[in-house]
Amino acid sequence: MRRAHRHGIHSLRAKLTAANVGLLALGIVAATAVSLMAMRHYLLGQIDSELTKTRTSLGSSQLTLRQIDSLSVLGFVRDRLAPEHSADRPAPDSMFTAVDGRGKAVALFGVKPTEAQRGLADAVTDPGALTRDSDPHDVSVHGAAYRVTATRLSDGTYVLMATSTDALHKGIAKALRLDLAVGTLLLALLACLTLFSVRRRMRPLEDMVETSSAIAEGDLTRRVPSSCHPTQEVEQLRLALNSMLHQVETAYRTREHSAAQLRRFVADASHELRTPLSAIRGYLQLYDQGMLREPEERKRAWDRMNGEVDRMGRLVDELLTLARLDQRPELRLRNVDVCRLARDAAQDLRAQQPGRPVTVEADGSVLVRADESGLRQVLGNLVANVRTHTAADVPVRIGVRRADGVVRLSVEDKGRGLGPEDAARVFDRFFRAGGGAGSGLGLAIVQGVVQAHGGDVTVRTAPGEGLEVTVTLPPRTEACA
Repeated sequence: MRRAHRHGIHSLRAKLTAANVGLLALGIVAATAVSLMAMRHYLLGQIDSELTKTRTSLGSSQLTLRQIDSLSVLGFVRDRLAPEHSADRPAPDSMFTAVDGRGKAVALFGVKPTEAQRGLADAVTDPGALTRDSDPHDVSVHGAAYRVTATRLSDGTYVLMATSTDALHKGIAKALRLDLAVGTLLLALLACLTLFSVRRRMRPLEDMVETSSAIAEGDLTRRVPSSCHPTQEVEQLRLALNSMLHQVETAYRTREHSAAQLRRFVADASHELRTPLSAIRGYLQLYDQGMLREPEERKRAWDRMNGEVDRMGRLVDELLTLARLDQRPELRLRNVDVCRLARDAAQDLRAQQPGRPVTVEADGSVLVRADESGLRQVLGNLVANVRTHTAADVPVRIGVRRADGVVRLSVEDKGRGLGPEDAARVFDRFFRAGGGAGSGLGLAIVQGVVQAHGGDVTVRTAPGEGLEVTVTLPPRTEACA
């Protein structure tokens, strides 16, 4: 899987490199085309300008071919513009040719037309059209490119003037080769720089791939490290990914903890229910086998079975209560006097254990917006916990006070207290300190009811110093004198 991810990153590198090189190649091609076209246009303009000036000067002089032929000042033209053409000599740069009305080359300066001049005359099919056109034309003379124009003398003779453009085309070809060489070098350099830059920029993504692979293999604590020179987008992606991984790890740990709690809860519930069922089954077997013959034995067995059934019923009721609290039921909220509930709980404890000293510190009234049945169950479980796990003469204090905008309800006894390990698990379901009596669900129900009200419950204890359970309710309260 890691190889596949790296292969994908390498493909992305290749795509980015190809995109950059392709864009630069298009830019180089466009720039080269524009520059060569401008160069050709400029050089052709220079050639056309010289030809046009020569044509204008000859056309405005009103000379005849005979007059031009008689001028000794043009003797040099015969040697320079009409050289003898041979196979081993290159084509002349400029040509000056006279043609008649039919387009045939005629003698000029007393010299017969050369092969190049006749080729020029043959290349121009309509000298009159050249005369009427203000711009020179492109012609090919024996494979050589020329720009040609013409003027008409007063005697009807046409004079063709041509300038070679081979040098222009050779220059453009050389410039093209130079641009291609430089462009190729630039493309190669850009490809190398792009590969290096993309590899450095893609390093955080490779770290993300490695982190994802490590998490997939079971290391949920792995996080994406920060790079030395992060970009804004990659850093945002890294932070978002690390935040997501933290949430995933938290959710996984929570699920594992919940699953472990559920397994322990099911095991404890099965164990608690098996005990009364075993007792009932045993007495039923004794009765079935006729071993309970005496009326007293049958009455004792009957009482024991009823006791176990009551115990099992209370256990099932407590389990149902916890199940409803886990589902966060809708509470029936109203103004409840917590002080009155505390005095009622103290009166119930005195009735059940007349010899136990019970103190209530709850003067006046303290109203709280809560579910009255839930708070009565909280106080009942706390008092039952004291009654079950302490001696009948151990003093108990029930207090209600309002401080810092919250209501605190506390139940304190002066019993043996708990050690640190037992105090840490006192709210666990089915936990009984020292294997004592009871189902171990009383304080778990207390915690569930208080949390359903948005409050909190804490324990303060130490060996030999008793136990104090404090319930803190949220600030939706009001005090009355």
